[in-house]
Amino acid sequence: GRSPRVLLILRIEARASRKMSGKAGHPAYFDPQDQKAYMKQPTVFQNKKEFLGKAGRKAARFVKSVGLGFKTPLEAKDGVYIDKKCPWVGNVSIRGKLLRGVVVSNKMKRTIVIRRDYMHYIKKYNRYEKRHKNVPAHVSPAFKLNPGDSVVVGQCRPLSKTVRFNVLQVITEAAGGKKFSKF
Repeated sequence: GRSPRVLLILRIEARASRKMSGKAGHPAYFDPQDQKAYMKQPTVFQNKKEFLGKAGRKAARFVKSVGLGFKTPLEAKDGVYIDKKCPWVGNVSIRGKLLRGVVVSNKMKRTIVIRRDYMHYIKKYNRYEKRHKNVPAHVSPAFKLNPGDSVVVGQCRPLSKTVRFNVLQVITEAAGGKKFSKF
């Protein structure tokens, strides 16, 4: 009896409701099985007899501290996301440089581009000129970032061809008005 359009809408709504569990719309509470491969943390054994068949029992989760004075986000402790490149629940160590920048783009999946503005001295003219560098950084699903947010990133091993940094802290949320007022 139902039209194909109504069936399509019902299917999309059912898929969306299956996709979210816990807090609606929050990235850390999405269903971790969002890939074709089975997503799991390699350090957590999932077939313990005490967990099998018990509904409502919270699953075991591997969470670590990155150190350097950065607190572990609550979403990393309480969330269900699985991200092997996350500094808290994945297999990435933070070492080397700590940089601060402003988010320019969050169009990639779990990767942002931050802009770092600086002044370069020109000896001949005894003056400075504005310059900037764009740094791609991996962002854990524990953070929800928008362009204009100020973040601290830490250096880690190369995660891809261009990504060598991981977001550790969100300093300020983007406010209305002009966002890039560094100079």
